[in-house]
Amino acid sequence: MELTPDWAFSAADHAAMGEALAEASRAEAAGEVPVGAIVVAPSGEVVARAHNRRESERDPTAHAELLAIRIAARYRSDWRLDGHTLYVTLEPCAMCAGACGLARLDCVVWGAPDPGAGFVGSLGNLLDDPRTGVRVRWRGGLRAAEASALLEGFFAKLRGRL
Repeated sequence: MELTPDWAFSAADHAAMGEALAEASRAEAAGEVPVGAIVVAPSGEVVARAHNRRESERDPTAHAELLAIRIAARYRSDWRLDGHTLYVTLEPCAMCAGACGLARLDCVVWGAPDPGAGFVGSLGNLLDDPRTGVRVRWRGGLRAAEASALLEGFFAKLRGRL
């Protein structure tokens, strides 16, 4: 899998990922794995923001992407998020990639790759699989170093190395 270099993303993409990274920092402050996500409407308006809440909600599905998609759907009063873009700091897992397709997102932009669970390029790709009947554009690697550093720092602290 080839990541898109940072210079190939627009200033708006960088700013949006900055907001997702801020959400990831909020997750870390709450004792959650630092993953953040935002949903941006075609107009450029941020219509949803969320971070991981698996620990606080005791819910294995409380991933940042799913929470942001739910908020965006409520905001629009429609489960179809045509034209919207999801920015997330970590490559989505199979569950979240599936939800992106089901929500009819236009595009998913992710930061750090997840070689152990990522399903938008690493282990497989639900967004590009013609068998699913839904295609979602995607790009990976935006501000990957920052997203990876957040995750690495969190897990190092968790393991008592910092």
